[in-house]
This record gives sequence, structure tokens and C-alpha cells, in this order.
Amino acid sequence: MIHITESAKHKLLAIIEEENKKGWNLRLGVKGGGCSGFTYIMDFADKVSDTDQVFDISEVKVVIDSKSLAYLAGTELDYTDGLKGSGFLFKNPNAVRSCGCGSSFSA
Repeated sequence: MIHITESAKHKLLAIIEEENKKGWNLRLGVKGGGCSGFTYIMDFADKVSDTDQVFDISEVKVVIDSKSLAYLAGTELDYTDGLKGSGFLFKNPNAVRSCGCGSSFSA
């Protein structure tokens, strides 16, 4: 299971509204790549496959494929908007090492 902070939830709901994605799922996952080994995937999906796990978290339906779930278990998705930039942040307890920008990790 993952956790979505209030700031991430509000931003996600705003994006869903802006992009007319009401009823779509937030797809989270990982794939090989990036400077640390794995990179995060974050997108909207209107379809769910047989290998997906679906979670209703903080008013957002989250879809994670079964392979990615092992790497994302316990992760907190946050959103920051400040002087150093804005964006979603993955706080992943499974990450042994991550790159400077936080978009890739190794487990």
C-alpha cells in the first residue's frame, strides 16, 4: 500500500479536473532505467489489467502493476511547490540509493 499526502491529493484532483480525466485511475509503477537503476512511472489510465492492484487512496484510485508493487510498498507520494521548484516526490522506504533529482532509485 502507498500513502498520498494532502498536498499531493489536492494537486492530483486539480490535474484530473484540468485534464478532464474524471473516472480515470492514477497509474504508479517503476521501470528499469535512470541513473540509479529504476525510475518511477506516473500517469493516468482508463483501463486496468488482470495483473494490476487497485487502491482507493484519499479520493484517488491508484493502479499499480504487481511487479511494481513490491518496489512501491510503503511509499509516500507528496507534492511540493516552492522556490526550488514544484513537483511530485516519491518517499520510498525500499530505496537503498536514489539520484539527486529523486526520479530514480535502486532497491
